[in-house]
Amino acid sequence: MSVHLLDVESRDVSAGQLGLVVDAPAPRPLVELNLTDPAAGVLTLGVLGASHVVTATSRGRTLTEQVSCDAIAAGGRPLPDVEHRHGYRFASRTETVTRRALGRRAETLRDQAGDRSRWLCAAFPGDRDALTVLTAAATGGHWSWRTWHLYPRRDESVIVETESRWLP
Repeated sequence: MSVHLLDVESRDVSAGQLGLVVDAPAPRPLVELNLTDPAAGVLTLGVLGASHVVTATSRGRTLTEQVSCDAIAAGGRPLPDVEHRHGYRFASRTETVTRRALGRRAETLRDQAGDRSRWLCAAFPGDRDALTVLTAAATGGHWSWRTWHLYPRRDESVIVETESRWLP
């Protein structure tokens, strides 16, 4: 089980300010989960303050992915819908939902992360539904991972989902 209640305020509090940077130095995560697969290599899922960093190493190659409000300043760009490069594919989707719908999604994600070993879930103080959730799987010698960033608001809440694949 990988559900963590973090005793820190989340730094990334606006989905609209998220960016993506690939192959930049990985910042130190607040909490992380290391996964190993004989064919795919090593993958580290990390939670930054309501954002994420993933580091994958396989066959002598390393890839980093950071989705955060700091990503643009680190050489990235505003969060794209799709990004492709040399065996790496990234897709994101931002959804505006009611506060109630976000609460249901948060409950589902907490349950999934609590019942499975390849999931990492971090909750932040102030609102139990302010979550960053990551999961990954190795298939056929490559890694794929998904993330959810939940931004609860009184009126309209925001969920940012990402899906990535890396074939080294």
